[in-house]
Amino acid sequence: MAFEKDTIIASLKEASISDLNDLVKAIEEEFDVSASAPVAAAGAAGADAGAAKDSYDVELTESGDQKVKAIKAVRDITGLGLKDAKALVDNVPSMVKEGVSEDEANDIKAKIEEVGGVVTLK
Repeated sequence: MAFEKDTIIASLKEASISDLNDLVKAIEEEFDVSASAPVAAAGAAGADAGAAKDSYDVELTESGDQKVKAIKAVRDITGLGLKDAKALVDNVPSMVKEGVSEDEANDIKAKIEEVGGVVTLK
């Protein structure tokens, strides 16, 4: 018995929606599978991943060798005064910004890493 996929595809093109629905049900029963489970699992996983990545926290984990430049970068990013920015850089690990978008978090990370700091996105 030869498997003729072109003939099967041609038959499927001519079938009605209810015929195709019956075919899917028959295949599920015959082979003890579910056509909807993998799609639902993939959709749920995608939704969870998207929901978890709505906002990021930017944490300075190391200030680097150029502390003055790191303080200036933190001031520019946060709008803090000199004393507060210096305290943030001196007391690592410390949160630079919380609840920012992915693009903003990556911009902040790039600015701080440019002056030698190390940033972790959470």
